[in-house]
Amino acid sequence: MEIGSIIIYRSGKFVKYEDAKVGMLTHGLNYGTGCFEGIRGYWNEAHGQLYFFRLAEHYERLTASAKLLMIDLKDSVEDMCAHTTELVRRNGFRVNVYVRPLAFKSAEEVGVRLHNVPDDFSITAVPSKAYFDPNAGLRACISSWRRVDDNVAPARAKLTGIYVNSALAKSEAIKNGFDEAIMLNSEGHVAEGSAQNIFIVRDGVVITPPVSDGILEGITRRSLLEVCRTELHLPTAERSIGRSELYVADEVFLAGTAVEVTGVIEVDHRPVGEGKIGPITAALGGLYRSITLGEVSRFRHWLTPSYPVAARKLGAAAS
Repeated sequence: MEIGSIIIYRSGKFVKYEDAKVGMLTHGLNYGTGCFEGIRGYWNEAHGQLYFFRLAEHYERLTASAKLLMIDLKDSVEDMCAHTTELVRRNGFRVNVYVRPLAFKSAEEVGVRLHNVPDDFSITAVPSKAYFDPNAGLRACISSWRRVDDNVAPARAKLTGIYVNSALAKSEAIKNGFDEAIMLNSEGHVAEGSAQNIFIVRDGVVITPPVSDGILEGITRRSLLEVCRTELHLPTAERSIGRSELYVADEVFLAGTAVEVTGVIEVDHRPVGEGKIGPITAALGGLYRSITLGEVSRFRHWLTPSYPVAARKLGAAAS
């Protein structure tokens, strides 16, 4: 399917992607005054169903991000969820998909501000592929670029403008021969990957930085903490992580909508643990994939099915 012929949701209507353009002076394009989400849908061939992972939670976070930018979302969370599943049906997707909701200041005028600027909203869904090979493991480096501070721009939100920070770190890492960057915050504590939350494992404890360290309030991050505690029966901690802890950690992994659960096997040319994906990372990654495919009944409340027939079957199976 050509991207121009894909049906998207824009300004309250379903239209072709090729008909949904913005002007060169659009405020969101020139000043980064927009916010977005990344949402994954997983196709389960055996179920004949495409499941969205924590769909409502993503739109709740988008609503919070929009509030920070003084963007008035006309659609409710329930409406946005319905538009997303409708997109899948209209496009006939029966593959894994990636969904990009985008709210942005739409005025075509020059002037830096947030107030008294009209806004717009769209949802685009496209077939997706794996971000990284989950079995390979990543070689990462500490970036020279610091994670944006919450007193500079709201770090907990997915704002378009602040992803320049991520792009600088990612390209630096790739150009220097690594797969991914790890960013420190302004205080020198470990914050995130270029666009992923980060975890370490030490002595059987799964540790991740707290939201107060300037990280994105990750939905995958929150989900994995719950899975670690309830399913793998592992202790967890949300606390600051020093740079050198990455070098002595038993395991390191990145987590997010795009990367899912991806192990880091080397940091700054130092092997993590035994230099291969660790057992906790592997177990968590496998369980996460099963959850997203609707294969773990106790987590089906995290999933939103796209096709009505399979949705009725899912309800019957759960009962």
